[in-house]
Amino acid sequence: MTNVSTMGKATTIKKTFSRETTIRQIIQSDASIIWSLLTNAADFARWNSTIISIEGDIELGKKIKLKSVLDPKRTFKLKIKTLISEQQLVWGDAMGNRTYTLQSTDNGQVLFEMTEKIGGLMFPLFASQIPSFDASFEQFASDLKQEAETIFNATA
Repeated sequence: MTNVSTMGKATTIKKTFSRETTIRQIIQSDASIIWSLLTNAADFARWNSTIISIEGDIELGKKIKLKSVLDPKRTFKLKIKTLISEQQLVWGDAMGNRTYTLQSTDNGQVLFEMTEKIGGLMFPLFASQIPSFDASFEQFASDLKQEAETIFNATA
């Protein structure tokens, strides 16, 4: 079960063989705008200060190459595992998955949730070498909220 964090504040659950970080954020925008931002790989680094680059297309079954500010020397090769338009995007590799979920609320807002779960049998051997995702997740959610609300307000 995902630990529900306060809005805009990341939480991390550490276990022996895994680590799961989650953030939730209310965004005053349309799900279509947020979805467009999350699925346009070429534009990601423009609005998201946690990403250096994403190469490839965010399409079901395709692979992307992601460079993150957290580990700029490493290129993550990730497969798009789930793509449900304006609802859910999952990408990952053998060590874990990142899930983005959008849920429209009754008052015209969108609840954005991002969770990354990493782990496996070998996880305890290198867990201490993986930096915390909390600050990066908070910055990601803040960047997404700002960009989506800016676009929404410009089109309203």
